[in-house]
Amino acid sequence: MARPLRRRASLSFLNGLKPLIFYVTLLLSLLCSAGTGREGIAEEELFLDILRDEAVDRIYQLGKVSDADNYLERTFLSPASMRAGNLIQKWMEDAGLKTWVDYMGNVHGRAGGVNATAEALLIGSHMDTVIDAGMFDGSLGIICAVSALKVLKVSGKLGKLSRPVEVIAFSDEEGVRFQTTFLGSAAMAGILPATALKITDKSGISVQDALLENSFEATEESFAKVKYDPDSVFGYVEVHIEQGPVLESLAYPLGVVKGIAGQTRLKVTVEGSQGHAGTVPMFMRRDPMVAASDLIVLLESLCKHPQNFLSYDEQYDGIPTESFAALVCTVGEISCWPSASNVIPGQVYFTVDIRAMDDTTREAIVLEFSHRVKEKCQSRRVNCTIEHKHNAKAAYCDKELSLQLQQAVHSTVSKTPWSIREDVPALMSGAGHDAMAISHLTKVGMLFVRCRGGVSHSPAEHVLDDDIWAAGLALLQFLEQNVLY
Repeated sequence: MARPLRRRASLSFLNGLKPLIFYVTLLLSLLCSAGTGREGIAEEELFLDILRDEAVDRIYQLGKVSDADNYLERTFLSPASMRAGNLIQKWMEDAGLKTWVDYMGNVHGRAGGVNATAEALLIGSHMDTVIDAGMFDGSLGIICAVSALKVLKVSGKLGKLSRPVEVIAFSDEEGVRFQTTFLGSAAMAGILPATALKITDKSGISVQDALLENSFEATEESFAKVKYDPDSVFGYVEVHIEQGPVLESLAYPLGVVKGIAGQTRLKVTVEGSQGHAGTVPMFMRRDPMVAASDLIVLLESLCKHPQNFLSYDEQYDGIPTESFAALVCTVGEISCWPSASNVIPGQVYFTVDIRAMDDTTREAIVLEFSHRVKEKCQSRRVNCTIEHKHNAKAAYCDKELSLQLQQAVHSTVSKTPWSIREDVPALMSGAGHDAMAISHLTKVGMLFVRCRGGVSHSPAEHVLDDDIWAAGLALLQFLEQNVLY
């Protein structure tokens, strides 16, 4: 038994060395290529100082811009969000970009190129975070884009762009403050209704109030100006951490995204009878906390074993059972009123997040859950309401943009003599991204970057410095291959 154990330990050790070996050999190969006549990137064009060292430093700087003292929290139009936007705008100007902030707080930086009136290539990600966040989610994509354009500036190529390139730091993607995602990118894509200005946060502050507090003109007219004309846009590219373990398992730093799962967010409110914990007999209680617990367990069972709940009549006919494999459901927030150890609460609410690659599957699960909630609440003699807070269809990336990104990644990693694998990984994303909203405006492409353990939305979120460099280098390759004269 000892030999297999030692062998597994040795394999584990070697797998751990793969990223280091990869980057050492890549660096040596790139350095040597300048003097051997081989096709490659010359030493002075590696730009490690910009694409790695400066990019990493900027990500860590943004990681310190928080509304909380002991963890990272930066929500839509919060004080920290405004400070982060100012910092990003300064970095965009350092890269030679013309900057402005639109009426939804999105920060823009644009290089006009040779033909300033041509359709623009947009590159972006979000600057807001979840609560107790990691520092790479969103920020990585913004910084990689700014860094790649800065390289073009210092190498004298920024003015040779065949079309305008615009970097955008979206003000809201996570939807933490107002419980509705993509406020920034959806407004730009023209799919966010003006009624969104009236949505309120937990403190009763509306989106409109938050805009006014930060000196934005918060009218329906100004809101409409955020929308881009589809005819003015060529496409959209987003660099983002994978937020999953696939790339790490393949020992590959980058991957191209095929599509993004559709998602639905619900708010379930359960109302019962508030009472004294010691005097109301168990059989007389209308306890919303117990009912809510029952509903949460129901949701878990429904999403783990949907085939046991969905009857394949005309209503659900045609749903492929293989589509259930990517179905995930989450209760991420729960609250009760009043909240005291000796009181039966009168009201409980919880949030539901349902995601699937197949929209028909997701819609069927939402419908089935809603039906079962009604039955459960009736049997427990409590009142239940379900609010639909967010709904986004699955988005699929453009094949041409994806191929171009794949070629850029391949040209970056293939310059090492030690090849990890021949094919660039192609992945589906279970997480939502601004690319989902922007897909209603133009064609989209995405590049995933490996993250340690697949961990995200956590302080433990981490991306290797050299993986950040690889992402910036691949984006630079993409621009040089497709947007330069």
